[in-house]
Amino acid sequence: MAAPDPAETKKSLPPRQGRPTHMLAPSRRHAHRISASAGASRHSPRAPAGTRRIGTCGLRLFDCLPYPIRITPNGQAQARPPACTLLPHTPASEAPMFPTGSFRGFDIRLEPPGIAVITFNQPERLNGLAQPIKRDLIEAITQAQMDDRVRVLLFTGSGRAFCAGDDITGRPLPEGPALVPDIFPGHREEIGTYNGLRVLSQSLNTAIRNLDKLTIAAINGVAIQSGLSLALACDFRIASTEARLGSATLRFGLLPDEGGHALLVQLLGVARAMDFLMRKRIVSGAEALELGLVHELCEPAELMDRAMALARELAEGPQVAMRLLKRSLYLAAESTWAQALEDIAARTAISDHHPDAREGVAAFRERRTPRFNAWLEGR
Repeated sequence: MAAPDPAETKKSLPPRQGRPTHMLAPSRRHAHRISASAGASRHSPRAPAGTRRIGTCGLRLFDCLPYPIRITPNGQAQARPPACTLLPHTPASEAPMFPTGSFRGFDIRLEPPGIAVITFNQPERLNGLAQPIKRDLIEAITQAQMDDRVRVLLFTGSGRAFCAGDDITGRPLPEGPALVPDIFPGHREEIGTYNGLRVLSQSLNTAIRNLDKLTIAAINGVAIQSGLSLALACDFRIASTEARLGSATLRFGLLPDEGGHALLVQLLGVARAMDFLMRKRIVSGAEALELGLVHELCEPAELMDRAMALARELAEGPQVAMRLLKRSLYLAAESTWAQALEDIAARTAISDHHPDAREGVAAFRERRTPRFNAWLEGR
């Protein structure tokens, strides 16, 4: 095969001056690979206006990328994905619905404006948890995080218990649909216990703490062991005067293995956490308020009204700024001064340019109540 005429090749190249180095033509022996992998098939789009053939192999540069390269008149390359390649917003009417109804061990209902109320529904078992229930809760929490219709999550119990910890009676699981398939729970030997704790039990409190959306525990009664750690993992805690909070694992020769010890240290400090756990203390709602384990105390008949009022207050606030601030607060508790400043500056670069910030400033100047979260309307 005759070699291509250098003069003709030169005519096909853009001006040398200002030409980016990444536009150098691939060798002939690699051309077929690039064209095949980059979509140069019968389904490939035609070269858009403004693209040029580059190199002796006649390969179009736009064939090497999933979107076109445009050569401007001054010889510069512009790479920009077409608008049609962006994922379209899914209307709320077509998006998957956040699960509501009765499930194994808990009920879920969604109240305006975006309050997901999760109620433990096994009062005869003191709302004890089992591994499949925890996995279903994790799935519900994950879906709540990704559903724009949910702004706040509120956990509470039925009967005389919030959650009395893990159900160790060995009774069959409560009836109800499962959100995820059952898997082997572990705990058959040492490594199985380690895996069961890390993957299943601890993941529930981690899922709650990792939520960007704010969470509330309305502690109506007994909150022991995993029930205590679940409540402490929430951002806000309101307790009834009938509430009782404690770890009590040492009463069975067991450890607070789901993260409750770390949460107690954060809230109480090492000395008081040591006293609380080693002496197997179970405190009343009033004592929990004095210790700083709960934010508010109320009569049993007022508990849900107070919790829902707080949930509505949080749900009507500027959601983007509040979610960013939540993450910054928890990171600040474990960061240096410099790291905390760096983190809040990066998040402020997002919140300062959000429509909620413009609405807040406008409302202040116009002396009116701001209407945040316009971006969530219709979702």
